[in-house]
Formats: sequence, structure tokens, C-alpha cells
Amino acid sequence: MLEITLHLLAFLFLAAFVAGFIDSIAGGGGLITVPALLIAGVPPLETLGTNKLQSLFGSGSATLAYAAKGHVKLKEQLPMAVMSALGSMIGAIATTYIPGDVLKAFLPLLLIAVALYFGLKRNMGDDDRHARMRPFVFGLTFVPLIGFYDGMFGPGTGSFFMLAFVTMAGFGMLKATAHTKLLNFASNIGAFIVFIISGVILWKVGLVMAAGQFLGAQTGSRLAMRNGAKIIRPLLVVTCMALAVKLLADPANPVRVWLGL
Repeated sequence: MLEITLHLLAFLFLAAFVAGFIDSIAGGGGLITVPALLIAGVPPLETLGTNKLQSLFGSGSATLAYAAKGHVKLKEQLPMAVMSALGSMIGAIATTYIPGDVLKAFLPLLLIAVALYFGLKRNMGDDDRHARMRPFVFGLTFVPLIGFYDGMFGPGTGSFFMLAFVTMAGFGMLKATAHTKLLNFASNIGAFIVFIISGVILWKVGLVMAAGQFLGAQTGSRLAMRNGAKIIRPLLVVTCMALAVKLLADPANPVRVWLGL
């Protein structure tokens, strides 16, 4: 039985604040909150459910901050948000049917590829470019697909949304970040509903972390709006690489098992 102490809640609040700050700019907040919950002694399944609860407040807080400054129009993007939520719900349900080893093996390679793209691509700023795909098609393909991934696995979702918005929708870095937070929020809702039904959420812990996420996301999103691509791009690269290293460092990672490491 997990003993919830004041020191434990303070530790998790601080972890959530830092995660909310980073996640509102470049994604990857779960890189901090999931290990923090596990270190605190929360069982793995409850960690996933509680993490979804607190991350809702981070992505929701960042979405409101970006929308307030006009970087994302919530009513216009509602259909995409719905598709992201539906994809996430299906992904959360599918976790019992699709082997996680496949994702664990390829995810670090995908994250490294994302980091290299944003790190080496020249002339990448906050100005929009030519879109390679119409919004309607984008909303029916990439959005539910990434939402599905978020519900089923999760790490790196924000980075994949960013890559899709920049490469396929032609968004500048700041606009892509703002829209990523909205779709991340929607996908979190979808998976969260499934976790509520499963009864694997520690509400007291999750709500304390939610307060930290909300404040951290407000701070981070304001910093991103002041600095744009100058801060979003390098932090996105660092976050992707850090998450890839973390996944590869896991002794249970299939890549390490296959290579006999």
C-alpha cells in the first residue's frame, strides 16, 4: 500500500511542474513524471492512469495559454481534437492486443530521426510554409494515428505531432507547438476515459501533480511565445534525444535484448 506523505506529494508536485514546463514547449513531459511516480512507489498500471490525469492539466493549461494569444483557434480545430481523442481511446483499448515490444524497439530510432530532422533542417522558424496535405485529409490520417499511438504507448507523442504539423501541414514552429498541445490534450482525454473505467487512477496524487503541471505549462508556454523557434527547436531536439537514450538504456528494451547487451 502506497503511503502518501507530504514529502512525497511535494516531490511529485515539483516533478510535475518541471514536466509541464518542458512539455508545453517541446513535449516529453512523461520522461519526468512517469519515472517520478515509479520512484515514489506507484505500481506501473496506476502510474499510467495517474500520469494521464496530471498531464491533462499540463496540456490543457498550455492550450489555453496559446489560444489566448491567438496561436490556435479552438473552434476551428475541434474536429481534429475529436479525431485525436477517438484515436487515443482506441489505442488505450488496443494495449491488450498489440505487443508493446514492437513499439519499444522502433520508438528510439524514430525519436532520433525526429531530433536529426529538427536539428539539421535549415531555415526552420515560425513562418508557415507550403502545406503538403489538406487539413481535412491531415485530420483523418496523421491526427488519429498519432492519437492512437498516444493511447497505446505515449512517449514522444508531442514530438510526432510537431513533426507532422511542420512537414505535412506546413506550420511554423510556434503554431505547430500550439496545435500540438491542443491535440495532445484531446488524446489525453481519450485515454483518460479508458483509465477511469479501469479504475487505475490515484486521485489525490494525480490532482497534486495536476496543480504542478498547470503552473509549469503556463510558465513554459509564455516563454515559448516570447522566443518562438529559438527555444522550441533546440529543446525539442534535446527532449527527443533524451527520451531515445532513456528508452535504449532500459535493459528490457528489445533492441538491447536482440543485440545481447
